[in-house]
Amino acid sequence: MSQESIVALSTPHGIGAIGVIRLSGKSSINITANHLGESFNAAEANTVHFGRFKVDGQVLDEVVATVFRAPKSYTGEDVVELSFHGSSFILNEALDALIASGAHLAAPGEFTQRAFLNGKLDLSQAEAVADLIASESAAEHRLAMHQMRGGFSKEIAHLREELI
Repeated sequence: MSQESIVALSTPHGIGAIGVIRLSGKSSINITANHLGESFNAAEANTVHFGRFKVDGQVLDEVVATVFRAPKSYTGEDVVELSFHGSSFILNEALDALIASGAHLAAPGEFTQRAFLNGKLDLSQAEAVADLIASESAAEHRLAMHQMRGGFSKEIAHLREELI
C-alpha cells in the first residue's frame, strides 16, 4: 500500500452549512499543519481543534480539525477531518491547497480500500460500506449495518470452525 497521503471531500458537493475534507496517510497531520500552524503536528489522538486554515498566509476559513492517529482510525493510518463552512469556493480552495502541500486526490473508495488493506475491515465489511451509503430504506440500512459490524463474517467464521 502506498504511504502517500490522500485527500477527498467527504460531504456531498454543493452548498451546505458544513463541508468536510478528510486526509489519510503518514503525512496527513503534517500537511494539515502547513495550513493550521506548526503546533498542529503535536495534536494528540482523538482530539478536536479550532483553527484558521491559511492559504498563502491568508485565512481561507475558520475550521474544526479532528485528529485520529494510527492505528486507531478508520483507515489504520493517521487521519484528519477538517470541517469548513460549506461554500464550494472554500472547499475547492482548501482541496487545492492540501494537494499543493503533498496530498493526492483520493480515488473513489480509496479510504475504505486502505481500511481493508490495513486490516481494519474484512472484505465483507468493506463492501457493506458502499451498501450503507447507498441504502434507501430501513431494511437496506439494517442489513448493511449488520454486515458492516461483521455479522456475515462471524457467520462464515462459525461455519468454517464447524467444518474444520
